[in-house]
Amino acid sequence: MAGVGRAAVSNWRRRHDDFPQPVGGTSTSPAFSLAEVRDWLRGHAEGRELPPDEWLWQELRTTADDDELADLIADLGAFLVYLQHEADDWERLSSGDDETVAREIPARVRAACAKTISDRAFPEALAPARMPLVRSIASLAAERGASATFEFLRERYFEVHTRRVYSTPVEIVLLALDLVGDRVGSVLDPACGSGRILGRALERSPGARLFGQDVDPASARLTAVRLALRSDNVQIRAGDSLRADAFPGELVDAVVCNPPFNDRNWGYEELTADPRWEYGLPPRVEPELAWVQHALAHLAPEGVAVLLMPPAVAARRSGRRIRAQLLRRGALRAVIALPQGVVPNVAVGLALWILRQPAEGGTPSHVLMVDTSGRQDDYARVAVEAWREFGEGRELDEPEVSRSVPLVDLLDEDVDLTPARYLSTAADDVSPERITGARDRLGGLIDRVSGLMPGAGGRPPEDLVLVPLPELVRRGMLALGPAGVPEGPEPPYGLPVLTAEDVMEGRAATGAQRAVEKAIVTRPGDVVVPQVVAAPVARVLTTGDALLGPYLSLLRPDPEALDPYFLAGFVCASMNVRHYSTMSSRYRVDVRRAEVPLLPMAEQRRYGEAFRRLADFRAALREAAALGEDLARLVADGLTHGVVRPGEPAGFTPEVAVRSSGITR
Repeated sequence: MAGVGRAAVSNWRRRHDDFPQPVGGTSTSPAFSLAEVRDWLRGHAEGRELPPDEWLWQELRTTADDDELADLIADLGAFLVYLQHEADDWERLSSGDDETVAREIPARVRAACAKTISDRAFPEALAPARMPLVRSIASLAAERGASATFEFLRERYFEVHTRRVYSTPVEIVLLALDLVGDRVGSVLDPACGSGRILGRALERSPGARLFGQDVDPASARLTAVRLALRSDNVQIRAGDSLRADAFPGELVDAVVCNPPFNDRNWGYEELTADPRWEYGLPPRVEPELAWVQHALAHLAPEGVAVLLMPPAVAARRSGRRIRAQLLRRGALRAVIALPQGVVPNVAVGLALWILRQPAEGGTPSHVLMVDTSGRQDDYARVAVEAWREFGEGRELDEPEVSRSVPLVDLLDEDVDLTPARYLSTAADDVSPERITGARDRLGGLIDRVSGLMPGAGGRPPEDLVLVPLPELVRRGMLALGPAGVPEGPEPPYGLPVLTAEDVMEGRAATGAQRAVEKAIVTRPGDVVVPQVVAAPVARVLTTGDALLGPYLSLLRPDPEALDPYFLAGFVCASMNVRHYSTMSSRYRVDVRRAEVPLLPMAEQRRYGEAFRRLADFRAALREAAALGEDLARLVADGLTHGVVRPGEPAGFTPEVAVRSSGITR
């Protein structure tokens, strides 16, 4: 509520005798009275503007328990839809007393939401006691806009309920929409979740009709409101798409979906005679093939479907008959294997299946197979270019990446659709000279690594007084982004986007500009921190002129007051890890909770130089590991393809062997 981290609050409790006493909880996790905290903050604000959205969120949390919170936010979202469409009506109505407004508002909100959400999107009756909350929402919307206000509430809800909904990574969503193409008049996502796919589709085709369904009623309601605030041509329904299709008979230009994987309770028994199974009854253990046929059943002629699938679907014996039918009838047009890790919290590399509603006039003779697992940096570009060239009728054969595979090669006993199985190898690229060059580069890099490790010794300062980052912001030593860093009205055209993967790999910006929502241009000396990582990372940028990508925090120190390498070293150090929350095997890094010591500038620079050398040391180790893997692959390919033959170990010669054995000729 004050815009500070836990450390600042702990300091306040120690320094201020009038700070409210806990009313519950434990000694390590105390609970306080919201009313007392509000009064204390107002009394100690000292002219500082307190964030109204945070105050509103706390009011919401005390109004409803966690089980009711989603419905309350959806109700308030429906009110925002009314407010967006009937601002003048609200201005007249809001001048009345709370009892009058509470009596009048439900019917007006339900009428405003009837087309896009439902005529039951808001309760039939509203208690006058809820009116202060409604007026607070209206006040925040007047300042920020209805859509931005709802986005704040929605994001905060999913922060509290991180396991309730899974959002497909934005990079995968953009890739799937690239594969669909731009000329799309209608889109369906039958497992829409948070609505990210439909939201991005709307950005590309503002006039498109959007259809979505999700089995979680809370997610469906929140998504319906989110999209209704952006378009009047949206229909989002709650329910199980396989068991209770909300849009029977509706045909669309594109189906884009990340369906649930490995769901054995998908409705096999009750759906045995379903007319959607045009390509065969999906086996009980193949729910993904049910989603494939559900998508095809909703495609208009020449429509395109892109589904994110687990790799096992391509090869399970139980599904080979349906896979064969999809191929024979021309429904399955491409399988694109993705690199492992591009979809977080999934242990295997997933795949995108591209399907088309078969056209009359013959079955296509080839199917596109693409494997981008070795192209972590540019997998999306590789996939889109291969699909475009395939659509233009070209026959592709890029070793280890893509190939137009004849249909007859796929229709064997197994009907295995794993792309790597059908790609040609790159044996022609292997030569003794290339192997020797790679070995020499690795040897030189290993020699350089040994000289990069910084020295460390001497006595540290007596006391490292730790200061939370928000305090440095207050003192003007640091700007904390993206919220605290100025942004432009729209992204400058042509700049690359710095992604979280770029930061972790220590490489230049590689992202596409369309993935950026805020136009924050990086500068040399900025410190960038990925928000979700296996281990905290902070990188000092040596070049600027890139856009700050999603899932990144930006720290912009005043170079006269704060050394950037000193700052980066402490932000990702183990002493700050305890401040960051954990999710499974990863950390959610909130840099506002980090603490750094305040040292004289000369001492900061000494620390900063040591941290800089450590960063170079780690980067060189990563490069050496990559070169070593490349060298091992080259030697293995050279041996197996007959380009080179086994030789003696490095540094081993017959003369050395003779001398070491003590044998004389």
